[in-house]
Amino acid sequence: MQTTKPRESTTFDRSYPGLVEQVAKVRADLAEVAHGCPVADDLVLAASELATNAILHSKSGHPDRVFTVRVTLYPAEYAWVEVIDQGGPWALDVHDEKHGRGLSIVAGVAGPGNWGIEGDEASRGAWFRLNWGQA
Repeated sequence: MQTTKPRESTTFDRSYPGLVEQVAKVRADLAEVAHGCPVADDLVLAASELATNAILHSKSGHPDRVFTVRVTLYPAEYAWVEVIDQGGPWALDVHDEKHGRGLSIVAGVAGPGNWGIEGDEASRGAWFRLNWGQA
């Protein structure tokens, strides 16, 4: 009897300086990590929104501070993404023509029950899950 070995997951874990310019680096890194994944485009889009929020709405948004992006890809199952910031008060912006749509994008991409924000002023983690067949 022949058995097949289960596919290994792919993991990515990197901290970035709290600069707006780093969002482009996050997108480039995740595009490489998720290359060939059926939800790669949605993963990169939603993760860049959470990275932007970490920079704009937490203590991570300073040159001497960091935010961390963690991704685990479970082939043929789902992708799990977390963005961890360094906390602080978080007042959500009022929606206007240019701002305040990041979490709406994440919610729309991930779907109900597949995203959230946990933590407090000491540290916060925003996460989402994309099911493989979601693309």
